Amino acid sequence: MNSPRQPIAILMADDDPDDRLMTQEAFAECRLRNPLHFVSDGEELLDYLRRRGQYSDDDAYPMPGLVLLDLNMPRKDGREVLREIKADPKLRAIPVVILTTSKAEEDVARSYRDGVNSFITKPVTFTGLTDVVQTLGKYWLQVVDLPPEAGGDAC
Repeated sequence: MNSPRQPIAILMADDDPDDRLMTQEAFAECRLRNPLHFVSDGEELLDYLRRRGQYSDDDAYPMPGLVLLDLNMPRKDGREVLREIKADPKLRAIPVVILTTSKAEEDVARSYRDGVNSFITKPVTFTGLTDVVQTLGKYWLQVVDLPPEAGGDAC
């Protein structure tokens, strides 16, 4: 008999603590039971994905099945990180969704050229963010078939 798999872990890279908190609250509001982990810049995101430093503990920091990525972050921005993720054979299968305040057409076009799976402009209200999170949950965690290395079944 197969044991039930854990829900897919989600990793959000965003340097704004208010945005991280609002996203966490939106996940709770939408009753998504997927583990949600946060990093605050691109270097930290790559450390997490490559299991370096404090992120070497697989139990505490499970490999994400979905990455939510802000474009404008310190140290290494989301544009650079996206290119590195999609160039790495061990990481490229992880779906990456850009979730950013940028509405620049060049950012959208470049992100898709660089392999992003979706590009979403962050809503400015909590209700808007809740709607986005609900849609993300429905699509990425219930509708889409993710590769086995993404970490398990959806909620």
